[in-house]
Amino acid sequence: MLELTMASVSGTDAGATAGMLMADAPSDPGAVLRVGRDGAVCRLVTPEDWLFVSRVHLEFLCGPDGVWQLTWLRGSHPEPSSEVRLTSGEHTQALAYGGTVRLPRGGSGEIVVQDRTSPRSVNVGFYHEV
Repeated sequence: MLELTMASVSGTDAGATAGMLMADAPSDPGAVLRVGRDGAVCRLVTPEDWLFVSRVHLEFLCGPDGVWQLTWLRGSHPEPSSEVRLTSGEHTQALAYGGTVRLPRGGSGEIVVQDRTSPRSVNVGFYHEV
């Protein structure tokens, strides 16, 4: 099971968790959870006017071995207007635009989508239950 929690944070309420959303999916091969502005295909939906987040921005996909991977999907622009960082334990890494990384099996952490033009972010916590 992969459990996600999401909070949208602006500079005026940094650290606030108001409006937190949650989603989960079993660790079955092919299971998918998406984060973005398009409520028709995303389980976790950001504010529609936060254009630094693509309509479908992040995709969590469970592989055939039951391990989840995270992909920062490329949007309609050649250059992104955000940055994505993954933190697990004491390790933090930037995720490349269009890049994919495996999540630690049985681990937890946070993915931060940071607006490059203002102090806003989307913080997605994850927990992979085995």
